[in-house]
Formats: sequence, structure tokens, C-alpha cells
Amino acid sequence: MRILVLVTCLLMSTAATSQVYLPKFDVQGHRGCRGLKPENSIPAFLTALDSGVTTLEMDVVITKDRQVLLSHEPWMSSEICSDPEGKPVAKKDSLKYSLYAMTYEQVKAWDCGSRGNERFPEQEKMATHKPLLKDVIVAVENHIKNHTKYEVDYNIEIKSLPPGDDKFHPKPPDFSKLVYDLVDQYLPMNRVVIQSFDFRVLKYWKTQYPTVRLAALVENKKSLDENLKLLGFTPSIYSPYYKFVDEAMIKRCRELKMRLIPWTVNDEREMLSLKGMGVDGIITDYPDRARKYKLTLQIERKTK
Repeated sequence: MRILVLVTCLLMSTAATSQVYLPKFDVQGHRGCRGLKPENSIPAFLTALDSGVTTLEMDVVITKDRQVLLSHEPWMSSEICSDPEGKPVAKKDSLKYSLYAMTYEQVKAWDCGSRGNERFPEQEKMATHKPLLKDVIVAVENHIKNHTKYEVDYNIEIKSLPPGDDKFHPKPPDFSKLVYDLVDQYLPMNRVVIQSFDFRVLKYWKTQYPTVRLAALVENKKSLDENLKLLGFTPSIYSPYYKFVDEAMIKRCRELKMRLIPWTVNDEREMLSLKGMGVDGIITDYPDRARKYKLTLQIERKTK
């Protein structure tokens, strides 16, 4: 109860002292800023804020003790994680370490930052564990209040697929309720977007929480209209793999009054090309590259 009171006071203070920006172009820090700091870690989100992002993109899974945890995979990744003794996870063993079968206290003993990530050579290596969503929100809101002074949105991806039900995660209704109940304690829902590749999740939120913005993640080559037919409604945001974006897709999104925010755009030329084509934003591992071309917020602080 004391935590909730503290967070409520923090949010009220933030709202009173900072301006809410509603940018036409939305730069989302993918897993915080995976190109610069360990993915889905608190340091990554704070660095993303300092880079001027307008939205923090993150992934959530559920632990054995029903905690909402940040992680891209619902297991310990062989790419980045080491066990409590410091031994790297072998690729063949990753699926053995299901986060849904581990308590948060067990998860905290694993290091998923010291090894870095071979695919992101600029990423700073640092010891870090997978954090709870509530701890991320508190750290972010505190950083906003004391440093960046502008509010951002949270784009929260629910990581589920039918084969993983009750093995790596709860079924969509249970999973979704855990996320909603947690977020509702800490944030106003007008700063939250829920995204998923699992259309079952989006359909559930549309029915149960109709005021929350939804983003349809897409990695298939079906047409936009085919995917929307499968979904059954027009979401707030359509987020395809960036190489699938063309002028016809942009035109169709505008007709439907649906924002188009592709993933994951790391090449500077691609960022500028997509911006020029008329997308509504990008999801990137390198918000610092977007900032170089003034795609992110350029904050001017007034001194007394």
C-alpha cells in the first residue's frame, strides 16, 4: 500500500511539473535501446529517455509467482544470459529455463547483461537481471520527474503464442488481466499501448479494455487488409516489419485513420526514407541515431 501511495504521489508530481508531448512522429526505443544497453533493462530505458524517445517499447512475460517480468523470451536466452554461477546458457538448454517455471527471486540470480550481445557490438556490457515491470515504471517516472521532464508512452508487448499456453505463459485472458491490473496501479491508461503478434491477446483487450490503444504486430507477408480481417477490427497502430512498408500500405493506413509504426529500424538511411514516405514513427534499437537526424524530441530546458 505504501508503494502505491508513493507512486501515486510521484505521478501526480510529474504531471504537475512536466509537459505531455503528443508528437506527430513517434520514436520508440526497442527493448529500451538494445543497441546501447542490455535489452529490457532499467539502464536501457533511462538511456532511451535521455536520447529523446517518445515511447518506451518493452516485452513482458509471467513468472511462476505471477509477477509481470520484462523479457523478450519466456526463457533464459543463450545469447545474453548466464546462470547464478556465471556459466553462459547453452543454446540447446535455453528452453529448459522457462521463466514461467521460476519465481522472481530465482530469476534475479541470473545475469543477462555482462556478456553483452554479439549482434550489437556497441552495447555496453553490465551486470543486470530481468526487472519487474513495476520497478521499471517507478525508475522511468522518477527519471522523468528529475531529469528529462517530459512524459513518454509505454508500448508493452505481451509475449504469447498458442503453443506456449500453460507451458511458457498463461492463456491470453489470464496473462492480460495480470498485465492490466499491474499497469492500472501505476500509470494512466492513456499513456499505454498494448501490442502483440498474438491476435488472441488483442481481441481480448478490445473486448475487455476497449479504451486502451492496441498495436497489431505483423511479421507475415499477408496484405494489411488480410491481417485486419484476421484481427476483426482496426487497431490504433499497425506495426509490420519495416521492409514490408510501401506507399500503398501508408495510404491504406491513412484511409483507416490507423497509425503505421514499423519495426525494427536501425539503419539511418532507412529511418530517413521511412520518415519521408510518411510513416507515423519507428521502433529502433538505436534512438541515438534517430536523434542525430532530429527525429526524436529535442528538449530545450529553460533556466531561471
